[in-house]
Amino acid sequence: MAKGSVRKKGKKWYYRFYIEDESGRQVQREFAGTESKSETEALLRKAMEDYEEKKFVAKSENATVAMLLDMWVEEELKPSNLSNGTVMAYQGTVNRIKQYPIGSRKLKSVTADHLQAFIDFLSFGGVNPDGTTAKPLSKGYLRLFSAVLQGAFRFAVFPKRLISFNPMQYVVWRGKKENYELFSDENGETASTPTLTHEQYLRLLDNEMVTWLEDFLRAKDNPALLPIQIAYYTGLRIGEVCGLTWQDINLEKQYLTVRRSMRYNGARHKTEIGATKRKKIRTVDFCDTLAEILRTAKTEQHKNRFRYGELYILNFYSEVKEKDRTYYEVYSLPRTEQAPEGYKEISFVCIRPDGSYEAPSTVGLMCRTASRKVDGLEGFHFHQLRHTFTSNLLSNGAAPKDVQELLGHADVSTTMNIYAHATREAKRTSARLLDKVVGGE
Repeated sequence: MAKGSVRKKGKKWYYRFYIEDESGRQVQREFAGTESKSETEALLRKAMEDYEEKKFVAKSENATVAMLLDMWVEEELKPSNLSNGTVMAYQGTVNRIKQYPIGSRKLKSVTADHLQAFIDFLSFGGVNPDGTTAKPLSKGYLRLFSAVLQGAFRFAVFPKRLISFNPMQYVVWRGKKENYELFSDENGETASTPTLTHEQYLRLLDNEMVTWLEDFLRAKDNPALLPIQIAYYTGLRIGEVCGLTWQDINLEKQYLTVRRSMRYNGARHKTEIGATKRKKIRTVDFCDTLAEILRTAKTEQHKNRFRYGELYILNFYSEVKEKDRTYYEVYSLPRTEQAPEGYKEISFVCIRPDGSYEAPSTVGLMCRTASRKVDGLEGFHFHQLRHTFTSNLLSNGAAPKDVQELLGHADVSTTMNIYAHATREAKRTSARLLDKVVGGE
């Protein structure tokens, strides 16, 4: 905002304020007012408003949607109080939007029709400019794209005043309509949350099923085995599992504390640890089976420290401040290397034999590989273990409120809406409860 003032010379008042010249320097300009100070001050306010409007319009002449998105990230998104995980997701979405033709379009020429066509393209799929086929995005990704565009265009209207109104306010989701077979001979099956049977889970871990699986999951030097076991018996998210430390686990009383989550920040190209999804610390009790698994893993890790000697890797985190946001970056350094100042050692539970931390991306990749190579595990992914944990508890009589607390959901309705009776067998069991009512059992 330009700075201005008024002053009296003789009987007349004058107003002056600073403007930018052609070179970008601040120069002062003075104009004649009236004999009234209040009238001159009103003229000053009007002049500064007109100047600001013209200045922003001029600046927006060559601005593109991509430039707006970058501006929004730096001036609005990063200083916000959103979690680092949300900021990272928005930044990733910004980078994706900039790759589409909409990113290079001049901001002054963007209409609601352009944005509607873009959202429709994301919703229904189509052909990319390079000729490749684009698949429809999921509702979750569509929400991200919509939130980013809504936020950026609101920002362009105010406080930046690059455009006079927000065209995103006229854009709607036009989801693909579902087709129903009214006269089909096939049995209808409603969509359900995918889970694993215990038999399938054992198949995932059984080293006798196929020879490669022994090296992939069951061998002691495979980092994916322990995260999968922890998730199956606790329902933790992949980032929460990888972020666990031995200080978080009480083997004697058999519970663990979920304090943090590990994720990869694609915008900064760094692995980070931060708060959990709901920014809440929760306690999760676990069974004797997992307690034994963890004891065995801890013993094996102690042995590896001696086996590798000076070649053993230690893990550290460091605090990084950027504007109003704090990041905690994760590093692995050789035992012989002096840790830089500010680095603090951290003892992760899920590590490789050489001591280096195991990242969520690597564990997820191994799960996807298993889904392709193990019969009966088609479509398997890590988050399915969380679904399975929940379905197992609910199907066997666990209180929904207790399951909610274990999972860290915001409220119990989320737990019930997403997971309750997720499997076909659970639905059958619930329906048969009526037999007990009718029979008086």
